[in-house]
Amino acid sequence: MGLVASLNFGAARCRAPLIARMDADDWMHRDRLLRQCRALDEMPGIDAVGSFVRLFPRREIEAGRRTGRRTYESWLNRQDGPLRIWQERFIECPIAHPTLAIRRQTLLDLGYRDRGWPEDWDLLLRLLRRGPRVGIVPHRLLGWREHPDRLSRVDPRYATDRFTACRAWHLHRDFLKDRRTYDLWGHGRTGRALRHALAELGHRPARIIDVHPRRIGNTIAGAPVVPPSALTSWRSDRLVVSVAGLGPRSEIRTTLTGLGFREGIHFVCAA
Repeated sequence: MGLVASLNFGAARCRAPLIARMDADDWMHRDRLLRQCRALDEMPGIDAVGSFVRLFPRREIEAGRRTGRRTYESWLNRQDGPLRIWQERFIECPIAHPTLAIRRQTLLDLGYRDRGWPEDWDLLLRLLRRGPRVGIVPHRLLGWREHPDRLSRVDPRYATDRFTACRAWHLHRDFLKDRRTYDLWGHGRTGRALRHALAELGHRPARIIDVHPRRIGNTIAGAPVVPPSALTSWRSDRLVVSVAGLGPRSEIRTTLTGLGFREGIHFVCAA
């Protein structure tokens, strides 16, 4: 039936109040279910929890042939609680899907959808539209098998442009809901792709913030390109930061926080 239909088929036949997700070729720590059930018992306002992961076989991972996966693993294992997961939701899927433990009724209410993009991120983004409702057990409770034939490598739903489409659609339904204009920080490859995807949904940038000297002072898609220092002269309440890389994003977050911007309220990171 395909992955999405199979996930919904299985979820509909679960009877316990919690549903734990994993893949058949992964392994989990013997205390995974205990720790995740306990976390959900202790946090009644949380709808789901994930855990940290360890990719394997490690020999291939450490050989450097899966640099992107190692970066993703490291980022996943930095998620430290519901607020951070909520703030990071538009970067990538902030919970490894095979680690998900979710309240049954929540999963049945939302369901998995086949929209031509990653079904796990789509589910989490719809859930996180309600606020910081997803937590984390900060231990490596799942061994996540890496191999060249996994769906995320061979299925077109997991191509880069489909991640961009998913990100843009959920920005459209969440942070940019009822807003035709927004400010965009960053117009490299990631920022350009996101701008085009948002334009198809009816959103256009009012200003573009960039540090590239050849862009500053020009206009892109009718929007003036200004340096970060210009933020002191006007206030943006819908700013999308589309800059890849943990280091640059951390610097931008520090700058914006120092100027009184609140993440998730005035700005989001989406790259």
